[in-house]
Amino acid sequence: MSAQTKSILTWILAGAVFAAAAVWWSLRPNGLPAGIVSGNGRIEATEIDIATKTSGRVIEILAHEGDFVKAGDLLARMDSEVLLAQKAEAEAQVRQAENAYLTAKSIVVQRESERLAAQAVVAQRQAELDVARKRLKRSQRLVGEGAIPQQEVDDNRARVLGAEAAVRAAEAQVAAARAGIEASKSQVVESQSLIEAAKATVARLKADIDDRALKAPRDGRVQYRVAEPGEVLDAGGRVLNMVDLSDVYMTFFLPTEAAGNVALGSEIRLVFDAAPNLVVPAKASFVASVAQFTPKTVETESERLKLMFRVRARIAPELLKQHLEQVKTGLPGMAYVKIDPAVEWPAELAIKLIK
Repeated sequence: MSAQTKSILTWILAGAVFAAAAVWWSLRPNGLPAGIVSGNGRIEATEIDIATKTSGRVIEILAHEGDFVKAGDLLARMDSEVLLAQKAEAEAQVRQAENAYLTAKSIVVQRESERLAAQAVVAQRQAELDVARKRLKRSQRLVGEGAIPQQEVDDNRARVLGAEAAVRAAEAQVAAARAGIEASKSQVVESQSLIEAAKATVARLKADIDDRALKAPRDGRVQYRVAEPGEVLDAGGRVLNMVDLSDVYMTFFLPTEAAGNVALGSEIRLVFDAAPNLVVPAKASFVASVAQFTPKTVETESERLKLMFRVRARIAPELLKQHLEQVKTGLPGMAYVKIDPAVEWPAELAIKLIK
């Protein structure tokens, strides 16, 4: 390249820079009132990573970069075949536990019947014992009168002892039936616990399966597609990145004196480099309590005035909904803050929006 050609290119570039500077200078607000301060910043929004809860393979990604999505929209699906098989197994365990519960309840009823039958036998054996005792008492009286032989008294005494043994045996049957009832009731409780545990496992697996369907947590726009179908991701692996377009703000910095006069809710006007003819209204939603870049030691008043505090200007969600297509994060611009409510906005900062 010749020296003459280089000289021409240098003049062309210088002219372009001068023209850009002239355009910026002509569009900037001319002389701000004392009650308005400014700072430069960049548009930001709440970012949300659409990530996997557990490790697995990406089966399908339905959203693309730039897509507008609504809360609940399906964005991607992860492989869930293993979880579906585990859920089917857990559901079978629920049915098995329910059958065991019904069986245990029927055993309780059976043991109750056995207890009633054993109590009836006790009553029968008690009646037989009463009869045997009366016969023994009668025979003892008759043997004294010489009406019956001693052998009959001995036989009646043996019958009494046998009847008493039969009563004790019947009472033991009643006790055994009661113990059987308690054991069966314990099986019922155990079966109920198994049912609850199996159902909890089904619910957990269902939740895990639902988590394999990655959905938008809120309205917004897909910003980046991080993974592709077929990739195996670890737990927490990112698939997509989206921005919440209902929470858009500009972060900028003001010196100590100006930041100290900014109240939450103060009126702010935003002017973007990409659209200098537009003026967007916003309000102060955050003012840092600690300086962002501070000398290690601040000993003089002049140094304290150099401290910069972070301020956030939030754009109203209602306004954002009307201009979703135009909202773009990363845009640089200027923020103008009214720190004196009595001051009027200059004409250059009157609200101008896309129609």
